[in-house]
Amino acid sequence: MLQQLKRHNYITPTHFLELSKGYRVILTEKRTELGNGRDKLANGLAKLVEARDGVEVMSVELEKKKVVCAQSQKDCENLLVEIVSERRVADEQRKQVEGDSERIGKEEIECKAIADDAEAELNVALPALQKAMAEVEKLDKSAISEIKAYKSPPKQVETVLAAVMILFGNKTDWTTAKKVLGEANFLQSIKGYDKDNVSATIMKKIKGYVSHADFKPEAVGAVSKAAGALCTWVHAIYIYASVAKEVAPKRARLKGAQESLAVKQASLQKAQEELAEVTAKVNRLKQKYDDSVGEKNRLRAEADQMELLLDRADKLVKGLAGENERWRASIGQLQNEIGRSLGDALVAAAFLSYAGPFDTQYRSNLVGGWLSAVREQQLPSTENFTFASFCALPTDVRQWNIQGLPADNFSTENGAISVRCSRWPLMIDPQNQANKWVRKMEESQLHIVDLKSKDMLRKIENGIVYGLPVLLQDVLEELDPALEPVLAKALIKVGNREVLRLGDKELDYNKDFKLYITTKLANPHYTPEVSTKTTIINFAVKQQGLEAQLLGIVVQKEQPTLERQKADLTLRVAAGKQKLVDLEDEILRLLSEAEGSLLENETLVDTLQQSKLTSDEVTRQLNEAEETEIKIDAKREEFRPAAIRSSIAYFVLDDMGRVDPMYQFSLDAYVDLFNQSMDKSRTSPKNITGTERCRQINVAHTLSVYQYTCRGLFERDKLLFALQLCLRIMTSENKVPKQEFDFLCYGGAGIERADQRPNPCPEWIDAGAWDNITALDSIPACMGIASAFEQGQRDWRAWFTSSEPEETPLPGKSTSKRHNGIDTNQATGKTR
Repeated sequence: MLQQLKRHNYITPTHFLELSKGYRVILTEKRTELGNGRDKLANGLAKLVEARDGVEVMSVELEKKKVVCAQSQKDCENLLVEIVSERRVADEQRKQVEGDSERIGKEEIECKAIADDAEAELNVALPALQKAMAEVEKLDKSAISEIKAYKSPPKQVETVLAAVMILFGNKTDWTTAKKVLGEANFLQSIKGYDKDNVSATIMKKIKGYVSHADFKPEAVGAVSKAAGALCTWVHAIYIYASVAKEVAPKRARLKGAQESLAVKQASLQKAQEELAEVTAKVNRLKQKYDDSVGEKNRLRAEADQMELLLDRADKLVKGLAGENERWRASIGQLQNEIGRSLGDALVAAAFLSYAGPFDTQYRSNLVGGWLSAVREQQLPSTENFTFASFCALPTDVRQWNIQGLPADNFSTENGAISVRCSRWPLMIDPQNQANKWVRKMEESQLHIVDLKSKDMLRKIENGIVYGLPVLLQDVLEELDPALEPVLAKALIKVGNREVLRLGDKELDYNKDFKLYITTKLANPHYTPEVSTKTTIINFAVKQQGLEAQLLGIVVQKEQPTLERQKADLTLRVAAGKQKLVDLEDEILRLLSEAEGSLLENETLVDTLQQSKLTSDEVTRQLNEAEETEIKIDAKREEFRPAAIRSSIAYFVLDDMGRVDPMYQFSLDAYVDLFNQSMDKSRTSPKNITGTERCRQINVAHTLSVYQYTCRGLFERDKLLFALQLCLRIMTSENKVPKQEFDFLCYGGAGIERADQRPNPCPEWIDAGAWDNITALDSIPACMGIASAFEQGQRDWRAWFTSSEPEETPLPGKSTSKRHNGIDTNQATGKTR
């Protein structure tokens, strides 16, 4: 690289140590990443298989439950018929009982009326009777003995006792009365006298007494209190018996009514008991029916639940059928990648440690050599390994492209190195591509400083403490020694803290801190110390990336609406693909976190179904967007010739730096020149074809580049610049064979002398000239020239020693031909 590109690169032990450490880190990370992806897919696949197997089991159970449910339905119908029949009988009996109850109720009312009437009449005599009985209650043996003591009782006393004797059916003489008074149960006889059955004869006799003027309780009581009480009793009995005699017919009628009512009530009671039995039977049948209906409903609910689960399973299995096959294939692919990661991680770690400073060709050669070494050691590795695809996720790459990183593979590799390297990235960025990308990627949190900034160290200190990204831009070949601890990551462990000593300050180190370093020098020469402490990355723009940028500028200028659509579609496609990844991760997460049967979790199935529908919709929109993007790209391709010509011209300018380091050209200035060329070239109406417009732009811009560049070139280099510009343009248009152009540029510099034919004339053709002749012999247009030297040494030597070889015809007819303007005289130019 030093000979061809004049670029210095140093390999130190730190690079090897980073390789060893990085290999372990990358291998662990990659295996964890791939293993997690495989496990998530395997778990999701297992859940789907479980759901599919559950469908088969539930289908059999569902058929059985349908049979049982049908039988239960039939049993319910039979019970319902029996219940209706029994309920009809019960209803008839209930009507009869209700009718009897109503009639008996009326009779009860009539009986009660009769009883109330009789009771009302009796209640007239009862107060007197109660008063008499109260007086009788006051009597005791002493009171009776008082009456018995009379040998010849007073007239009033004798009359009262005569009336008492009449009521008891005894003689009315004093001797009989005295004898009765002497009986032990006399008072009880008085108190328990049958007042309801007093005969008419006795009533007639008593009437004569009670109607006598002297037969008054007050008058008698004045003579004898006991006799007065008995007088009151006689009056009460007479009054009560007189009333009872009048009430007797009513009582007889009441008794007959009550006896008839009792018979009817007994019959009603029997009917009610029979009704209760029928009702109980109906209730038992109804309970049995309710139980049967409940069982039927339970079976129906279970069947419905199974049908619901089957429907969910069907939706789930069919909805994720595509994922089923894809996940199954992905599991095998991820498993293979886990095996191949053993060699791939080693190559990736080597790339990360060593390949940053090199361009595309050198990186390709390095990777090819490392892969060969890995396979020689029989380590598994990927056939078409690329560092970008191994170390960068597609979603991250799309985001980088949106943030301004060119889409070519070289730039993607640089992006992956920048975010994964363990040492701070030092980006060789003559075109300011990396600077713009870092600014857009880190956005508002980024602190931007340069070595001339007064507050450079303060901003770096803030970044270290608060974990903020810092961009140190426009550095030269020497870095500020004050940054030595930051570059070396000289962290000190103080307890649980990590401290970085910067100057006289000890700063708590935040692991979120990031440092990006950029330089505009196209070919800086950094010392081994800088190479040890940083990861040098060659961010020089490649023709493919610059071509894409210039195409966007052309389309933006010529078809601004088209370019806006392209930008919008790029964002939509990137967002859509990111959403697809997120949705698949969400589906796998839900499946992995599901507990128990997948089908019983309605929310989970609905979420999975909704995620799948959303995924399908996003896929559809993404396909439409990609189809539209293809159409837009096809329209944009009309302007690609202008982008190709302008990118070729820029790299011709860039290569002039090899002629003289003073020749440095800014990409931003070149883009401004390109915009000016497009403005100047617009001489025709706007509705011309894209091809014609590209021709106008190419003509105007090629002239502008030539005029613009020649102002800053030495006179001796102007012709070389014009030749390089012309040849690069003709080569891109296939007007100059690449093999012939390479021979013109490099001659026989890369010839393998071990396989080279012997030099027939070493005395006058030196080794370098013979290398050129041998290389020229491999070009179809000049094939055979080496043999011509062997066969016509004298003629070739005569031509070689002539004073004007350019005017002298070449020896032999076969070697005198021209091809596309390239003369074989060029083969021996060095020997003159």
